[in-house]
Amino acid sequence: VQLQASGGGLVRTGGSLRLSCVASGTIFGIDTMHWYRQFPGKQRDLIATISETGMATVAHSVEGRFTISRDNAKNTVYLQMNNLNPEDTAVYYCNANIFGSRVGRPTNYWGQGTQVTVSS
Repeated sequence: VQLQASGGGLVRTGGSLRLSCVASGTIFGIDTMHWYRQFPGKQRDLIATISETGMATVAHSVEGRFTISRDNAKNTVYLQMNNLNPEDTAVYYCNANIFGSRVGRPTNYWGQGTQVTVSS
């Protein structure tokens, strides 16, 4: 199983980006999916979570600007980021709990990270 994130890039203050993260491999189901971000020299911070049924929560720091969603048919989670500012510059990582078999507990996977840079 792999998670492949995409959609990062360079954007000006006030701009928008949409990150995507696709899970591939032998997948029998995906439980919660998350987006984290990591500032240089800092630990990864959880910024958004979505359950299998679509219940979503976002961190206070991005509330009202970022939206997490998912497409279960495509094994994909999205992060829509609006009104970006330079303080959002970070590497963004997707994370998911994936069932690789019909029985047992899900395994946690990380995507490779995608750089988001917001210029002033």
